[in-house]
Amino acid sequence: SAKDMKHRLGFLLQKSDSCDYSSSQGKKEKISSSQRVSQEEVRKWADSLENLIHHDRGLAAFRAFLKSEYSEENIEFWVSCEDYKKTKSPAKLSPKARKIYDEFISVQATKEVNLDSCTREKTSHNMLEPTLSCFDEAQRKIFTLMEKDSYRRFLKSPYYLDLVSPPGAGCGPENCKRSHTHTLDCNSNIISQCA
Repeated sequence: SAKDMKHRLGFLLQKSDSCDYSSSQGKKEKISSSQRVSQEEVRKWADSLENLIHHDRGLAAFRAFLKSEYSEENIEFWVSCEDYKKTKSPAKLSPKARKIYDEFISVQATKEVNLDSCTREKTSHNMLEPTLSCFDEAQRKIFTLMEKDSYRRFLKSPYYLDLVSPPGAGCGPENCKRSHTHTLDCNSNIISQCA
């Protein structure tokens, strides 16, 4: 469930104002400054899907959200395409392209993405002689699909709202509780690293 997913996520931000309603262990989760994301950066994620997925922490938060909706294949496909476009060796193009095609596009794909028949057919044709741009159209379609659908829901979800709330907002025992059995320290917000 989404709650279970949240509990498995690491801590992302640490706020400066303290209200110590920490978990039963009594220990605060420490994170290094390299893991922190500024409020300004988090707000930029709401400007565009590109800003979100081109930031490591943003991508992790969005991926966790998609996982909670059972639609992570879209972002996995997008990331695979980005990685594929960085392939230096021509000898590696064909096997890498085939792996992406088999995993996300073919009729028997284990993580099939939602493509129209025309785009699917064109991508299949591109598999005959794979180039660095053979997935461009399919990747663009999936990006647009995420932008119009899941990205908008992400911005309204706790995965994003917990990160963008101003420091110290809502500190108090009633607001720190996230479930009946588990409370979080108001110094930190959940989200970020996928398990």
